[in-house]
Amino acid sequence: MLPPGFRIETYASGLESPTAMAWGPDKRLYVAQEEGTLAVVARGSRRPLVVARSLRTPLGIAWKGQLLFVSQQGRLERFVLRGGQLASRRTLVRGLPFGRHQQDNVVLGGDGRLYLGSGSTCDACRERDRRSATILSLRPDGSHLRVVARGLRNPFGLAVQRETNRLYASVNEQDELGTAAKPEPAETVVIVRPGAFYGWPRCWPSFARKRMVGRCRGVTAPVAYLEPHSSADGIAFYTGDSFPENYRGDLFVALWGQYNSERHGRRVVRLDLLPDGRSRRVVDFAAGFDHPLALLVDPDGGLLAADWGRGVIYRIQARGKP
Repeated sequence: MLPPGFRIETYASGLESPTAMAWGPDKRLYVAQEEGTLAVVARGSRRPLVVARSLRTPLGIAWKGQLLFVSQQGRLERFVLRGGQLASRRTLVRGLPFGRHQQDNVVLGGDGRLYLGSGSTCDACRERDRRSATILSLRPDGSHLRVVARGLRNPFGLAVQRETNRLYASVNEQDELGTAAKPEPAETVVIVRPGAFYGWPRCWPSFARKRMVGRCRGVTAPVAYLEPHSSADGIAFYTGDSFPENYRGDLFVALWGQYNSERHGRRVVRLDLLPDGRSRRVVDFAAGFDHPLALLVDPDGGLLAADWGRGVIYRIQARGKP
């Protein structure tokens, strides 16, 4: 399923559970794979070129010049691109807490710092480590690690809005609420504000009511309420110029879905954003995936969607465009 006027094609295949994508300074597409490797893929490729191994469930990659940062279970590592090769591997941060969730996406903020999602170790509990269920920030040399925002059960996707430097995050909320007939809670998208508290575990977002419920004093509300149990993961702003004008600046969200059910998720949605950053509406954009996870806009304005379940990267483009 796609809106009228769009087409979808296979961009690359043969991947092993792709989790994150980023364009390198060498104009190559770098892809993290859950089994512990980084690969380079080209359009039409069926076998990725592995360029780094022995990673611990890498879920996020980000570039700053020739430096590649890789978010992994319990740590953040850095590589240097030299002569087309990843060299000078270095662990910048180690010993981060993980359990039910781990360290997720990493992005470079408009202030030059790195921002990293750090998931909770449980479904709903009081964490022992203050770095759990947070957005963390640090300098690119690994120093000055700090907690930016709290109360985020699993802040998986991160993206910076160019025009405003707002940092957005997709958040996977609790599992043991609601019923099959009336599922709760909503997955959410938030604007990450320094010092803000987003509610977990004492306050949660109701999908039915479209508001926060529980002990919610001092809680910052999300900008969008998404389908319950859909696992809102990779996010990307549309920064190309080949989609219709009304798509410019919208935020796409990959809804990974559930392991054992096709009732929720397994599609990509679009958030139509207001000037203040809130979502005017959430619109279904593309369906038919197994488990979409990472999203990225390519140089020609197409939207790449990495399907974790099939090991395929799909490309969505407006008809008549490259």
